[in-house]
Order: sequence, then C-alpha cells, then structure tokens
Amino acid sequence: MGKARSAPDATMLICTLMLLVIGVVMVYSASAVLAFHEFGDYYYYLKRQLLFAVLGVAAMIFTMNVDYLIWKKYAKIALIVCFILLAAVLIPGIGVIRGGARSWLGIGSFGVQPSEFMKIGMILYLSKLLSEQQNKITLFTKGLLPPLGLVASAFGLIMLQPDLGTGVVLVGAALLIIYTSGARLLHLSYLAMVGLAGFVGLIIAAPYRLKRITSFLDPWQDPLDTGYQIIQSLYAIGPGGLVGLGLGMSRQKYNYLPEPQTDFIFSIIAEELGFIGGTFVLILFMLLVWRGIRTAITAPDTFGSLLATGIVGMIAVQVVINIGVVIGMFPITGITLPLISAGGSSLTLMLTSLGILLNISRYSR
Repeated sequence: MGKARSAPDATMLICTLMLLVIGVVMVYSASAVLAFHEFGDYYYYLKRQLLFAVLGVAAMIFTMNVDYLIWKKYAKIALIVCFILLAAVLIPGIGVIRGGARSWLGIGSFGVQPSEFMKIGMILYLSKLLSEQQNKITLFTKGLLPPLGLVASAFGLIMLQPDLGTGVVLVGAALLIIYTSGARLLHLSYLAMVGLAGFVGLIIAAPYRLKRITSFLDPWQDPLDTGYQIIQSLYAIGPGGLVGLGLGMSRQKYNYLPEPQTDFIFSIIAEELGFIGGTFVLILFMLLVWRGIRTAITAPDTFGSLLATGIVGMIAVQVVINIGVVIGMFPITGITLPLISAGGSSLTLMLTSLGILLNISRYSR
C-alpha cells in the first residue's frame, strides 16, 4: 500500500461536522419541552447529545488516523463479541426494555445498543471474508450462503428484541457489500423471492401486521393509533413552507409528535427551517454519500473498497428510510437520522465508522 495522504477527504469531513452541529442544535430545539416535562431540565437531551458527540468526534479522530487494515485483523473477534452481546440483551435481567424493545444493555439512563455494534461488526467481517474469498462468491452454496447465513442469524437475534429498523439497515448494508463483491444477481433474486414468500406467510398468520405495515398509505383510516405518528409528522412539515416557522418555534414538539428528537427530528427541521433548511440537510447527506462512494471506488484494495461500501450503504439506507417514514412514503420502522437524531451509542458508532471511511479516503488512488 502506498503512503497515506496528509489529509482525509475534506468534503466528507466538513459535511460530517456540519451535520453533527445541525444535529446538536435541532436536538435541543426539538427536545427542550419534552425534557422539561420528563426531567425538569430543558437541557437534558442537549447535554447527552453534546457528551456523545464529543466522544464520537474523539473516536472519529482516532479511527481517521489508524490504518484501516488493522480492523481486518480484529474483524472476526469483533463479530463474535457482537453476537454474544446480541444474545445477552435478550436475557431478562440483563437486557433493558425501552420503547417496547429489549435492545439495551446498561444502567439507568445510560446504555448501549448491541444491535448498533452489530452493524459495524458485520460490515467489518463481511468485508474481510469477501475480500479473501472473492473467487467463491459466484458459487451459491460455498460462496453466497455462508455470509448470508451470518446476516440472517444477526437479523433474527435483532428481530427477537424486536428492532425492525436496525435489522433493515444491517441487511441493506450487508447485501450491498455482498452484491459489490461479485455475487450473482440471479442468486440474490431467488433469495429475495424466498424472503417475500416468508413475509407473506407472516402476514397471513397475523393479519393485523398488514394493517400496521400499510397504515402509511392512508394514515387517516386509523388516526389515533397506527396512523397517528405519520399524521403528526405531516402536520409538522406542512406549515413549514419555504423558510419555516423559525428556529425553536415548532408547535408539534409540544407533545403532539412522538419522539421529535429521534425518529421524527426531520419533521421538526422542516417545520422550523422549512423547505430550504430540509433541502440543505439532504444536500449535505448527498455530498457525504457521494464522497463515500468515490472513496469506495478509488480504495487501493478490495477490503477497503468493500468496507467503504458497507459504511456508505449503512448511512444511505438509514437516511432514505428515515426521510421516507417522515414524509409518509414508508411504514414506520424506528430508524433514526444519522448524525442528526439524539443518540448515544448510535451517534458515537456512526462517527467511529465515518472515521474509518475518512481513513480509507487518505489512501484513495
């Protein structure tokens, strides 16, 4: 490998830091009322966001300056640890239930989500595995099934929590790595049909699932239950208009819109900063993804290329699904907006992953 450049991709770094700053400001704006109502402290969520942002930036600086090839050595160990944590969180007394899902390990208000660690752990291991066995990936049994088996096992453990949103991001990023490594589209198509058949079977077994999934098509059919969140989100976006109501002037954050600081923070951005503010955030994400794709294409080796692909895929899938849910295009999945939404382990690990991506960019051809 050639000598690293003196600096990582500047556009990617600037976009990351700008999105992080916007996130800190908007988390405070969206959560101050809720924080005072729940904890008697307007700054509760702001202080948490600042803490994890600082930790995340420190981790990003570290991974940005560590040769990304070192993660190849520890990828297998990392994946094993992630599987152990995912299994441990399901044990009553160890896993903590929040928001109806047993997906946390921790004490009190501080905790970590093993599923967040699994996303980067799986990306690291698949990048290592498929870069070493790229000649086998076109073979269905020996090449494609082993990595898919790992992904399916992780997805199954995550769904036992249950946490559909994180599971979808994990599968999306993993499939992107597998496809990029040279898997045959025909094989993936067959597997997609098998998955669709299983999905239909789950709906037939419990018809209420179909109602929950399709409620986004017409949320006003059940405005007080399955359609409530989407309706409130649209009530936030609509009045925002071109320039918004003004920073801090949201009405929907007054206990109308659930989770305004996490899953639906983009609704508050659109309400307070309008079409212009929302578009600016989307442009920053598009620039970030574009530079990430460029890094994947110009990486000096297959491992770096697949690793960059997985990290970019993880970000892109989260952004597309989160925005899609907020504007009523997709059913609610519980996915946060990267770098913007309030988060602990999710924010820190996202910045850590971006540090790895920035390090790869230093070696780009």
